[in-house]
Amino acid sequence: TILSSSMAPHSDSVDISLGSVEKGNTFLTPTAKPRKKTMTSVYLKYFETAQDGKSRKCKFCGQSYSIATATGNLGRHLSNRHHGYDRLGDPMNIPTPQAATVAKKSQTQVKSPVMELEHLNWLLIKWLLVASLPSSSVSEKWLINAFKFLNPSVDIWSEHKFQTVIREIFKSMQETVKLIVEQVSSKVSITLEFWTSYEEIVYMSITCQWIDENWSFRKLLIDISHIPSPCGPSEIYCALSKALRLYDLEAKILCCTHDNSPNALQACHTLKGDVEGQKTVPFCYIPCAAHALNSIINDGLRTAKSLITKMREFVLEMNSSVDISADFLQFNSAYQEGSWKFPLDASARWSGSYQMLDIASKAVKSMESVVRKHEKELGSRLLLSSTEKNVVSIMHKYLEPFYKAINNMCTSKVLTVGMVLFFMDHISETIVACKESRQIPDWLKSAAEDMHAKVRSYVDQVSNGFTYMAAILDPRIKVELIPEYLNSEGYLKEARNHFLRNYSAGYFSSSISYCGAAQDASGDGGSACFAEEIARKKRRVSMKSCSDELTQYLSEPPVAMPTDVLDWWKANGTRFPRLSAMARDVLGMQPTSVHPECVFWKKGDEADRRKFSTPRSEMESSVCIRSWLESGMKLKYGACEINFDGMVK
Repeated sequence: TILSSSMAPHSDSVDISLGSVEKGNTFLTPTAKPRKKTMTSVYLKYFETAQDGKSRKCKFCGQSYSIATATGNLGRHLSNRHHGYDRLGDPMNIPTPQAATVAKKSQTQVKSPVMELEHLNWLLIKWLLVASLPSSSVSEKWLINAFKFLNPSVDIWSEHKFQTVIREIFKSMQETVKLIVEQVSSKVSITLEFWTSYEEIVYMSITCQWIDENWSFRKLLIDISHIPSPCGPSEIYCALSKALRLYDLEAKILCCTHDNSPNALQACHTLKGDVEGQKTVPFCYIPCAAHALNSIINDGLRTAKSLITKMREFVLEMNSSVDISADFLQFNSAYQEGSWKFPLDASARWSGSYQMLDIASKAVKSMESVVRKHEKELGSRLLLSSTEKNVVSIMHKYLEPFYKAINNMCTSKVLTVGMVLFFMDHISETIVACKESRQIPDWLKSAAEDMHAKVRSYVDQVSNGFTYMAAILDPRIKVELIPEYLNSEGYLKEARNHFLRNYSAGYFSSSISYCGAAQDASGDGGSACFAEEIARKKRRVSMKSCSDELTQYLSEPPVAMPTDVLDWWKANGTRFPRLSAMARDVLGMQPTSVHPECVFWKKGDEADRRKFSTPRSEMESSVCIRSWLESGMKLKYGACEINFDGMVK
């Protein structure tokens, strides 16, 4: 119910009928009220009609009912509240209770505040923001007529007023975002995402990520920028610099993850020179692993493009037909070819393409049976040839490690740089094995060559001292699981120097026993403390040279993969106080510029549609407010928080 009776003033009702089809009237039009019939019932003698003729009162308790109340409801009142009422004698002899003690106020006397009608406009604002709809949606005359039908007093705001209010909400919430970012005590990392709207305008979003004092991962969208023509590195750099100045992030930024486009790469390179020229702490930029992996996979899928297209046509037919999908499930159960949940994912993204291969590999008998049974609708063209079945078998087996890695990336609670490098290294080994195998057909080897070239390009861009630090400070990865290309003495030296410059003993309390013991032993607290902890990772430290805390840690079993990296550091931060501060900074680095599921899964289609269809006048405010609401922020207008739950109630 959008408007309850308590939210709007009462008015004389208008009977709206559909009209007569015979007369050609197909519109909703007001008609004359039908003549009221005289109500006769055995229950009426127990009720007294008021002088105004608009209500009836029970002669036993004085309860008041509208004159239009059905007699059945009057009978239920007597049965529930006055058992044996029909044996109490003539109701005319029963004294009527005083109306003042039980009667409700007449509804015609209730006058709702005008503000309650404004609640509808605020609820419409919430609808526009959550559904990512343009303000023009509320100008649709049929929507307005629907609300007018519910209550003629409703006054829907104009499109311009909706835009004005949403813009004010954006400004109010943006001030809250500035305060939140200002209070961040650790380093922050940013991610960049680009898209083009239906108006052929290029946009860039900037999202800020960090790990707070409670070891919780935080992220906030801080800016949506229009990138003016020609949308090159210079324009991207200017928009990026402007946003960093607006939020005073020049001294806090540690890393930027871009979308792998050449223009974004060049803009980040310019930003690196700018940032490092203003402060002593280095800055790095890395490519998006999700976009890189998606490009790698597309090279592999191109060899089976026509086959996947055929399978997608079959799946779309099943999704649209209850009979065909039911037959597929029946055959599937009979042949015991796995379990499938409809509607099946038929998107053009990785998740949909792999499911096409999955069905063709695991449910081939069910598919053939369905195609033959519904040959008139589907045609025999959807049957797979023996050659196509062979291609499916080879591709499905080859891409299975990709599927597992991507699924883990998409479902990880906190996806770290170290974990992504671990997955990418495994995928690289899979591609190399395909290239070198004598049993793999030439057409797949050729695709593997292109895939390997893109892997090497990603490796060259992602390899730096900061990604090394992020990997070794992930207790699940350790040095043993770092890719060989990243595990070098040079990166270890760079990590040590960064630790000494930015996390020295003076930064922390001198009363810390662990670091104090190291300082007494070597005379160089920072170097010894860091060396001991790094050596613990490399497992080369003599037990005698370790502190008591480090000895205890080395005696513990290795950290299992399901362990939450942030929970681990939260529990062990007191054991490694300085290194945990460094971990808070570098573990906030993002391996992907967007959440992996937006690249690989069907969910990305909906996100792309929303951004594509938003007009320029509302892009910044609409996308930002929606993102802030999803992050848990309250919608604000000026200094007030809007209580939508209260409005609905």
